[in-house]
Amino acid sequence: MVGTHALRLDTSLELLVERLEVATGACVLATIVNTVGSTYRKAGARMLLEADGRLTGLLSGGCFEHDLREHADRMLATGVPHVVSYDARGDDDLVFGIGAGCEGAMRILLEPAARGSRATAALQAAAALLARDEPAVLAVVHAGVAGSLGTRFWCHRCSDPGEPELVAACRAAAANKTATVAQWQEAGVDCQAWVQFVAPSPRVLVCGAGPDVEPVVAQLHALRFQVTVVDHRAAYADPARFPGAQVSLGPAATVAERIPLERYFAAVVMSHHLASDAKYLTALSASPLPHIGLLGPRNRRDRLLADIGPVAAALLGGRLRGPVGLDIGAVTPEAIALAIVAEVHSLAAGRLQVPRERTIPSR
Repeated sequence: MVGTHALRLDTSLELLVERLEVATGACVLATIVNTVGSTYRKAGARMLLEADGRLTGLLSGGCFEHDLREHADRMLATGVPHVVSYDARGDDDLVFGIGAGCEGAMRILLEPAARGSRATAALQAAAALLARDEPAVLAVVHAGVAGSLGTRFWCHRCSDPGEPELVAACRAAAANKTATVAQWQEAGVDCQAWVQFVAPSPRVLVCGAGPDVEPVVAQLHALRFQVTVVDHRAAYADPARFPGAQVSLGPAATVAERIPLERYFAAVVMSHHLASDAKYLTALSASPLPHIGLLGPRNRRDRLLADIGPVAAALLGGRLRGPVGLDIGAVTPEAIALAIVAEVHSLAAGRLQVPRERTIPSR
């Protein structure tokens, strides 16, 4: 539920799981387990490398993927997980060899990820929880005895992933909703794991299904946000128009009865129908949904707030953002969609905090 855990903007895990379900050849899972300084991706970012050369995901801007592929090929030949380190903090950038100038370093664990492997099973188990809006914990053991390196799945209902110190770190990550590090010794060998708290991706509700909603949904889907579109018009509420989204047909006044609003992070009201927008705002005002965007000029927003009466008070203090969208000078439907989606993403990242509305307009 919104508010019970952090939001996750890196949705590459689901992308990899989808690819693993159809990949037929040998695969290598590459996971960043530690970074220092400025790097393109951070710990927890993953990439899938297949024996035929296909890559899914990205760990850098193309700086070392070719070199990483050579390491992956060697790992496939031996079947033994190992760590690869890249350091671009020197002036001559000898490790990268291409003068990336990123001034950062990272450690990447490579492990087998064929169908039925421990890594694949761990990612699939985490994705199954995330699909139900439940967070998951993944422990990536990157230092230790032979045979212990790799990705493991943990949740409070499943069997523990091994050593007491690792179990304790998994429980702490779940309780604190943040990543942590586990360290222990086994047979005289120092062992270490990076333990990742994986939150569900944001859910966004779009109230209205007109033509200008299509680019909004397409861009949210490209970010792999979970999107639901609602409308009272059967001609508009057509699932074929919104690939990757759920679509619900019904009166605006019943949106709270049909949709579990407590599961959503943000809503965008853009039906272009004044009476319906008023009903959407009324329903959303009574929900725990923290961010509500309203399409249209300020005078239309003020009229709607005046029309819905006392319930408008629940939308004040920055909860209602209208006109919705960052000011990027948008004039086309696609650019307006970009402005809206950029604002939603910024809110999910915690970058927009300034309240916009403090008083209820009078008519």
